[in-house]
Amino acid sequence: MRHFKPLSQSDQTRLDHLFEELQDSTDTFAGYPCNVKYDYSELHRFLTYSINNIGDPFNYTNYRVNTHEFEREVVTFFAKLLKAGDNFRGYVCNGGTEGNLFGIDLGLQRFPDGILYFSETTHYSIDKIARIVRAPVEKIPALESGEINYDLLKESIKKNKGKPVIINLNIGTTMKGAVDDLSKIKTILDELEIKDYHLHADAALSGMILPFVESQQAFNFEDGIHSIAISGHKFIGSPIPCGIVVTNQDSPAVSQPNIAYVKINDSTISGSRNGFTSLILWYAIRGYGHEGFKSLVDECLALTEHAVKAFNEAGIPAWRNKNSTTLVFPRPAEHLIEKWQLAPYHDIAHIVIMPHFDEQFINNILEDLKKGVKS
Repeated sequence: MRHFKPLSQSDQTRLDHLFEELQDSTDTFAGYPCNVKYDYSELHRFLTYSINNIGDPFNYTNYRVNTHEFEREVVTFFAKLLKAGDNFRGYVCNGGTEGNLFGIDLGLQRFPDGILYFSETTHYSIDKIARIVRAPVEKIPALESGEINYDLLKESIKKNKGKPVIINLNIGTTMKGAVDDLSKIKTILDELEIKDYHLHADAALSGMILPFVESQQAFNFEDGIHSIAISGHKFIGSPIPCGIVVTNQDSPAVSQPNIAYVKINDSTISGSRNGFTSLILWYAIRGYGHEGFKSLVDECLALTEHAVKAFNEAGIPAWRNKNSTTLVFPRPAEHLIEKWQLAPYHDIAHIVIMPHFDEQFINNILEDLKKGVKS
């Protein structure tokens, strides 16, 4: 029986206009860390099916319209990339916020009376997560670079001595691409004789950059991290927001309810999950491989260095943090922020150089900033 009627001409026109608007907006997409250079047309046929990756991808389920096999390969790739060893678990989630929620919730499961510490430059999702999980919070001021203020962090932990410590480390802050220094934080924990702690890394963007550089900042499992969240739609690129979360910590039994009607344990946050995004990430991993991703990272870092030089030569003071593709410069006029979709914050703005950038794209932005006039 057919109940779905064809769209009216006006509805079809609205869709056509939306398509054109999205095309135009993508052409000036400069301020936000999403790679828009990809081709997943080979996967379009899978949109015919109701793919639901419910539950833990490493367990069996009676809901067989899933891509758990491919999801397991994605998680395994990231576990190896992040040096998690043989004892790891994780899944493809809906984005960085869910990955952060998983990591912080895991820390609170391990240490229910723990206090959550993070810097004022931390992604807004951490404030939201703290509210959701009702965690006591200590928000620490940041250094000019964007890193957490280590001296003030130490004072705050010392003030709460006796309480377990849960720290959200920024592995690339939103506005400045700053990486919190894990070695300094571990030194603080050692000096204060803190034994019960959980270190979660919000590595939304830089988690796909640091593993491929020669002189990387410490942030992986061998360095002492307990959980890591990375966004899939940022450096890798995806038409659907997604992320990967990995941990080397065992799951408390209470966090893995058995869902009888689909015959699976569920250690995830969201339960029913998008199985198509696992295919997207798997396809990208198989297409690029380790060397392909490294080449993308090398190109973006070189282009960022070019942009720093070009901006400064044009009289616009611009800078970046180590191993960051986030170019920071003084906040320009609002019409330029709107035109190029720049990310502003107080007196600064930034562009985030992604694989879809090239020198001409940067030069076009720079010319507008130099003229400071509408075009």
